[in-house]
Amino acid sequence: MIFLTVGTQFEFDRLTKAVDDLVGQGLITETIYGQIGSGKYQPVNFDYCQTLEKDMFDKVLANSDAIISHAGMGTITMALEYNKPLLVLPRRAKYKEVVNDHQVGIARKFQELGHLLLAEDESELPAKIRELASFTPKPRVNQADKVAARVKQFLDEI
Repeated sequence: MIFLTVGTQFEFDRLTKAVDDLVGQGLITETIYGQIGSGKYQPVNFDYCQTLEKDMFDKVLANSDAIISHAGMGTITMALEYNKPLLVLPRRAKYKEVVNDHQVGIARKFQELGHLLLAEDESELPAKIRELASFTPKPRVNQADKVAARVKQFLDEI
């Protein structure tokens, strides 16, 4: 089962509709379960809910084979924690899905590090979904010491 999650702060109908269309076209054959947030678009090709309580969200994520999501840090962190293959489509400011394109930068960096797959737009989703089936995310190494050293250096300079 692939878990589609779009977060809870903003709607993300662009991703929900794209996944629904791919299921309808037979390009996604795996079972999809979606947490679609407050969007207006209602999928017709997979089961979904608007929101999940935290414990149920964790359970669905833990039992999924893979995840498709926006590029929010909470979802990325959980996918890495559970060692789940993750495909992200970042929210974009030009579609008024967020106020700036911070998710694009986050997604590009995490893809570069081998932690996730990135679809820059909906047209890339079919190929990335095929890749998702065999993708193994690289584990994330905690670098708290490096972060602390950079913060200290910054504070020492001001």
